[in-house]
Amino acid sequence: MKPELRLQFLEGMSRAATFVAVVTTDGEAGRFGVTISSLTSVSADGDHPSLLACLHHRSPVAAAILRNRAFCANLLHEDQHPVSDLFAGRLTAGEHAERFERTPWSAGERGQPALDGATASFQCQVATSVLWETHHIIIGRVMDVRLSENPASLLYGHRAYHRAVQLS
Repeated sequence: MKPELRLQFLEGMSRAATFVAVVTTDGEAGRFGVTISSLTSVSADGDHPSLLACLHHRSPVAAAILRNRAFCANLLHEDQHPVSDLFAGRLTAGEHAERFERTPWSAGERGQPALDGATASFQCQVATSVLWETHHIIIGRVMDVRLSENPASLLYGHRAYHRAVQLS
């Protein structure tokens, strides 16, 4: 690939504002979590709603999700940028388990870590995954949803955190 194409791609994608999510997992492979910006719905129909998450193939979180066969996708509240930084590894170089000691959470209906204060937490069972070049594309069946009273989601775009504002 041409280096300038990669740089143009990164700059172009930095201009897309997206919500911030922390994907967590717990089970025989251990408890892990990581901040991602590539989470999207697949379908609200079928046996269960579904969503997909993309994680780097070298991420220990991807390996743990695939082994645990379950995860929770936590959409962060607009005031949770420190939680995003924590799970992105910006605040600690320690083990993934230590991240859970620094923010409140509880086990969701399916046993996966749901972060307190998230606007929505989706408990998922892994349905399938595809390794595409450098990333695992993991599709989960949504088994349970926890919604908060405040739906204001944290956004990321132009290489910074943002809040959504309604246009008049």
